[in-house]
Amino acid sequence: MPPAARATSLPGGVIALGMVSLFMDISSEMIHGTLPVFLTTVLGASALSVGAIEGVAEATAAVCKVFAGAVSDWTRRRKPLVLLGYGLSMVTKPLFPLATGVGMVLGARFVDRIGKGVRDAPRDALVADLTPPDARGAAYGLRQSLDTVGAILGPALAIWLMTITHDDLRFVYTVAVLPAVVAVAIVVVAVREPDGTGTASTRVPLHRADVARLPRRYWLVVAFGAILTLARFSEAFLLLRANELGLASAWVPGVLIVMNVAYAASAYPLGRLSDHVRPRVLAWGVGCLVAADVVLAATHTVAWVLVGAAAWGLHLGATQGLLTAVVADAAPADLRGTAFGVFHLVAGVALLAASLLAGWLWHAVGPPMAFATSAVFCMVALAGMWGRPTANLPTREKD
Repeated sequence: MPPAARATSLPGGVIALGMVSLFMDISSEMIHGTLPVFLTTVLGASALSVGAIEGVAEATAAVCKVFAGAVSDWTRRRKPLVLLGYGLSMVTKPLFPLATGVGMVLGARFVDRIGKGVRDAPRDALVADLTPPDARGAAYGLRQSLDTVGAILGPALAIWLMTITHDDLRFVYTVAVLPAVVAVAIVVVAVREPDGTGTASTRVPLHRADVARLPRRYWLVVAFGAILTLARFSEAFLLLRANELGLASAWVPGVLIVMNVAYAASAYPLGRLSDHVRPRVLAWGVGCLVAADVVLAATHTVAWVLVGAAAWGLHLGATQGLLTAVVADAAPADLRGTAFGVFHLVAGVALLAASLLAGWLWHAVGPPMAFATSAVFCMVALAGMWGRPTANLPTREKD
């Protein structure tokens, strides 16, 4: 299939899932784009508390992903879990404007991330089920781009609402419920299982024999993703860095806008490019994260924080869809949900460790050390990538 034809030939289900991601991210980023400031200025939390909340939330999602992915393989059905996951995230949104303490925010984030954990692995497996192997980089890149457009619109809407309501964060969080409802409606109406999904397996999920069938190349991708995730702690610390250097609370979500513009603009074209030259795209993406860390560690101005945020976004555009496509290619078709679940579980544990480490370094030593440590992990990831034949990591195989 010629590359120019791929954008128009992607299945409608992939585009629908992208639109679901767009609306849910509008809702989520309206909240998450200001949540660190809400925690530290309204509820009096510390940077270490922010790191703990973000790390626990993402680790919770990761644990759920491995079970949800395995169940989707077992039942041969992806959509019910996708709908359940997005539905859980939708019902947690009203809890944020009602929060009166850190514990309630942690509880809301905990349940919200359970929803994310339930939906992500089945959704990623469903994209692979719907898409031809030679277009998966483009498919995952398109979904990531639409997801990230939502991550741009969400903070932009939050800034506008905070401006006209004089920084009324609780009102912003109330409005954030509406796009979450739209996202769930799209899942119900427009997302379909592919034909020929088959009957449920008689073997229980997460059987040892199934895990043993995952090839060595898959486990190399898991190891690489874990090391890279240790370098990529929560984006909440980008927001704290900007606020610390003097950016007004109402404009803090602008950091996410800059990051996500770079992410959205790069994810689809780099996803298509990765269908041909995956090792170079992956290495370039890790290099962008190193550049972001250097800028964010050394800067004393908000302008350079925005430059670092843009480089962070380019890193995400180059790596996130690509790694997802590689997992889809490396795993057997009947174990894709399990493969995505295990991959996300390992990444989630790494993200918990990274966020806790970044929060501790931020509190004990200072922000520059947190970003410098991220750069070190990036270099370890690059060394591991090039220390083995590149064909073992980011190549594409036919089903």
